[in-house]
Amino acid sequence: MVKNDTGLFEAKSGPLASDMYVYTYIADGISMLDPNNKIVVRDGSYIESRLVIPGETFDLYDVKDVPHGRLNTLWYPSPILGMDRRMIVYTPPGYETSGESYPVLYLLHGGGGDEEAWTSRGRTNYIMDNLIESGKAEPMIVVMTNGIPSVPAAPGERPVPSVKEQTNTRGLSAMISGKFEESLIKDIVPFIEKNFRVIPDADHRGIAGLSMGGYHTLNITFRNPGKFNYIGVMSMGLFRNVDKTELTEQIRALKDSNPRLYYIGCGKYDTLVYQGLTELLALYDELGFKYMYHETDGGHSWNNWRLYLSEIATLFFK
Repeated sequence: MVKNDTGLFEAKSGPLASDMYVYTYIADGISMLDPNNKIVVRDGSYIESRLVIPGETFDLYDVKDVPHGRLNTLWYPSPILGMDRRMIVYTPPGYETSGESYPVLYLLHGGGGDEEAWTSRGRTNYIMDNLIESGKAEPMIVVMTNGIPSVPAAPGERPVPSVKEQTNTRGLSAMISGKFEESLIKDIVPFIEKNFRVIPDADHRGIAGLSMGGYHTLNITFRNPGKFNYIGVMSMGLFRNVDKTELTEQIRALKDSNPRLYYIGCGKYDTLVYQGLTELLALYDELGFKYMYHETDGGHSWNNWRLYLSEIATLFFK
């Protein structure tokens, strides 16, 4: 930024395409929110000021005069993880009075996030409201959980963690432990199917996730073929030093289960995962595993993930 003749600092950018953007200021080395912007969004520890550019893309996520679903914030028991944990469940407009049963999408956040990420940054409830009202998406329940297995809930919604807990809640070890994946199958899915009106079969069960949540989605579906017939992997590929023999057998088993849709989305400038995704797609091609691939501009960002969700929602359960 440059100080202008009034004493204010200013910078020019753009023009920016229609979307939702986030930003912070750095003044004398200190990061801060925009004091003149009261609207902030959060993804785990990332709290940033929000900027909206109206237009076609943001129209997908905007609040409109349509029937709205309900966000249910609740706690559930997790014997696998040894604690009660928090989740957010979107129920579609009319759920409370319809008496109908619905398909379910289990929607997983990325590393550093928590169960609030897909509503705060992802705008999931507004995306679903708008697509359901337009007839582009089937009415569905969306389950958003906390994917870090060592913590029960978002900051401020749990007891202050101990020093040990604080040192074990983030990073690669939390992501690859396998405990969250086990808990989703043994704790979360049974809880949802007991407490919400859902259609409890693979044709009405979907799972999708971004980054770390994409990794969890890969693991869950590789290890439980036939459990989910709609699968979405956003911005995630293969890790290095993967056991290709075991992975090949898992992919073959998933292929034999014949999922109805396997969606993959990634930004072509996503340097974090693009190489690993290229390797994953090559393996899928080699084994004849069918998938739908959507490559977009940009990188490892919510601008892409909101777009992928908007597309997934129109494809699942059709």
